[in-house]
Amino acid sequence: PSPEGRVITIRGQAELKPQNIVVPGDPSSAAFWLVAGSIVPGADVTITNVGMNPTRTGIIEALKMMGADITELDARIVGGEPVADLRVRHAPLSAIEVPPELTPSMIDEYPVLFVAAAFATGTTIARGAEELRVKESDRITAMANALGACGVRCEEFEDGMAVTGTGGDPIPGGATIATLLDHRIAMSMTIAALNARDPITLDDAAPVATSYPIFFDTLEKLGAMA
Repeated sequence: PSPEGRVITIRGQAELKPQNIVVPGDPSSAAFWLVAGSIVPGADVTITNVGMNPTRTGIIEALKMMGADITELDARIVGGEPVADLRVRHAPLSAIEVPPELTPSMIDEYPVLFVAAAFATGTTIARGAEELRVKESDRITAMANALGACGVRCEEFEDGMAVTGTGGDPIPGGATIATLLDHRIAMSMTIAALNARDPITLDDAAPVATSYPIFFDTLEKLGAMA
């Protein structure tokens, strides 16, 4: 500290050296495959190199609470961050009341959590997530409209949503989804389409490139037609 306040001094012209750096995979992107593996009968998917920082893993905790079969393999530290491979297998899901304390660690994963809830037994209730209304779209209304158009019963709250699931049966589907230029709405409803009786169409898939340019390529490699 100084009379002018806190001062930070940096010596320039440091000698930088190249390094080999492994960047952990994004839990937000992994969430789509965790839900896909949980809701598609016969699925068995391993997602490698997923960052497991506890500030980012709320979706894993929530899915496990619902009964998802998620196994952490080869837990390790990479670049100072916890990392693991995640194996997910199809399992029957049960509705939960999502603990509000999980919200900060999974705020971006709520749209795909609502998809998981659409296949659970019972009514999943998520509250305390009003931030969803000021994301790339109003993700509460967007997902309520998207799932509702596909025959899923949803109830909006100011700070969340209640979703009544099918008990594992396919959702009716047969709708065109307004993605509202929101990548997570587009990807979440693509996952929902993997277990729908009738096709689900996106009005615009281009927003997916915002965060996951190879999403549809990965989906095809897993055996699904995007």
